[in-house]
Amino acid sequence: MSAKMITRLGILLSLSLILSYLESLIPLNVSVPGVKMGLANIVTMYVLYYYGIKNASAILILRVFISGFLFSGLSSVIFGLCGGVLSILVMYLLKRVKSISVIGVSIAGAVAHNAGQILIALIIMDNAGVLYYLPYLSITGLISGMLVGYISALLMKKINFESQDIH
Repeated sequence: MSAKMITRLGILLSLSLILSYLESLIPLNVSVPGVKMGLANIVTMYVLYYYGIKNASAILILRVFISGFLFSGLSSVIFGLCGGVLSILVMYLLKRVKSISVIGVSIAGAVAHNAGQILIALIIMDNAGVLYYLPYLSITGLISGMLVGYISALLMKKINFESQDIH
């Protein structure tokens, strides 16, 4: 990997951490735990589309670890990794389907992220009661996925890369 690529990915990781921090400052008054807007996922979407699954996964994992330890804690890292890994896999697979838009990929990723978090909560807590939150998290995932997808689509449309600079 070239120094230019490492620099770009480092800047994108920094941007995702800034968005994650800014999001932590916005109070969301909802009674469902785990609800977030997912603004840092704008960067994840961008990296997935322009730099591939390996780089997007690396950015996601590094962001979850760093932001978790800086802003929230170990449980946030565990839940973020489980949701993030499922999310990135779903987005990667759906991105390959030409008829699915960036917004559709983002929505599926957000819903998958919430499903991954519910799955790990189910394993950790060994209590099926956490499934109660799944419909609510799916609705918030749909909304936040549309927002992130729309912003990501606009960003990708506005930024014009030459093909040799992308890969």
